[in-house]
Amino acid sequence: MLKIAPKEYESLRRHGEETYPHECCGVLLGRMDNDGARIVTSTARCGNTRTDSPQNRYNIDPRELIRIQREGRERGEDIVGFYHSHPDHPARWSPTDLAEAHWIGCSYVITRVEKGTAAITNSFELTGTDEVNKQLVDETIEIG
Repeated sequence: MLKIAPKEYESLRRHGEETYPHECCGVLLGRMDNDGARIVTSTARCGNTRTDSPQNRYNIDPRELIRIQREGRERGEDIVGFYHSHPDHPARWSPTDLAEAHWIGCSYVITRVEKGTAAITNSFELTGTDEVNKQLVDETIEIG
């Protein structure tokens, strides 16, 4: 389960609207709860470095990710997930999303942005033990 405050939830959805018709991307920071839920305490917007097809692909610069991770740790936060948008496409993961997901145990949040307006937002947990058997599994989002 992913637990997120309304402010952070709306922020990631708004990010998708602002970057439309291109995909947005960002990092979810927080902690693991005792029951295994990921609790988001802040989000970090990232620049989409994809220049070949930013309308249906995204990439986060590794240097930006390291900076975000370092700054989060200074505040007592860990990376608990990532988010991106799907402009005019379902809020479901694609084969490319799975292939490029590497943080097992993290949440991957996808927002459908339909004609510039955030519509459906879904979350998926990356499960498995390695690149061979990883999979994205539907995950409940608790906003509150």
